[in-house]
Amino acid sequence: MTGMKPGILADEGIVTTFSNTRTVRIEWGDCDPAGIIFYPRYFEIFDASTAMLFERALGMTKFQMFKQLEFGGFPLVRTRARFLRPTRFGDDVTVNSSVTFGRSSFDVEHQLSLNGNACVECSEKRVWVLRDASGRLKSHPVPQAVLSKFQK
Repeated sequence: MTGMKPGILADEGIVTTFSNTRTVRIEWGDCDPAGIIFYPRYFEIFDASTAMLFERALGMTKFQMFKQLEFGGFPLVRTRARFLRPTRFGDDVTVNSSVTFGRSSFDVEHQLSLNGNACVECSEKRVWVLRDASGRLKSHPVPQAVLSKFQK
């Protein structure tokens, strides 16, 4: 399921909000010996959920983005999480993720829930980057062609 809010022009660029919801099953390998998810696994789920936002909006995988766009990645520069309830092996959880763009950075908010009850809330700050002539990553404005896909 995908939802969008209309974009608005801000001083630093286009700000738009786009959301995606997906279901993830907590697998045995995600859990500690007590059968409760090992907390770093949530960050893997959220990273994949961020990639899924872009895949849904752009119609291409992150791998394809490297080939088809001015794109060197979108590294994580800040993250924060609140762990509210545990999830366990076999749980089918819902991850709702939304993105808000600035000029070259964007914020992603994730909420992981089980049966409508919030279990984990996470926020990420990421930066759109390109590689310079020496191969170093440098921040770059999110291309208009990308932003336009999130505003439809």
